[in-house]
Amino acid sequence: MNKVMKEMISTLSYLLGVLCLTWLVITFVGQRTEVDGSSMEPMLTDGDNLIVDKITYRFREPQRFDIIVFPFKYQKNTYYIKRIIGLPGETVQIDGQGNIYIDGEILEENYGSEIIAPDNIGTAASPIVLGEDEYFVMGDNRNNSRDSRHPMVGNVRREDIIGRAWVRIWPLADIGVLKHQ
Repeated sequence: MNKVMKEMISTLSYLLGVLCLTWLVITFVGQRTEVDGSSMEPMLTDGDNLIVDKITYRFREPQRFDIIVFPFKYQKNTYYIKRIIGLPGETVQIDGQGNIYIDGEILEENYGSEIIAPDNIGTAASPIVLGEDEYFVMGDNRNNSRDSRHPMVGNVRREDIIGRAWVRIWPLADIGVLKHQ
């Protein structure tokens, strides 16, 4: 084999290795996703680019207030980014004043950007009992979010969670780890 052929094989082997490593990272460790819309404002805004941590949820259960990414079941290649409000086995309800109740107790949180309007309570006007593998999620922009209150989204099953939004990488002025708790 001549020197040129050895160089080509070496280069191709290197490129194949890089492609395999990239595939492994994207599949099992993390991936980039872009925010589309205003449902998570003020925390996340339209056009923000995030890295989704896929490996954490292989070793621990999702926690209340984690920002997660999951597929929208009615539109292929569409993903939602929302905050976990209700955990498996809990009962979630929202009253006419926009208060969120977990198992009959008001949820203490400061993520919602506004009081939930009566016409945005959706299915949570009645108690929603979460299954052993279900999560109730909401956008921080509570009056402009299609989330678990909407029948087309509903509760998110554990197996459908792709990962936890971990760090914002764009825009440059806002780079940083996202606040979950």
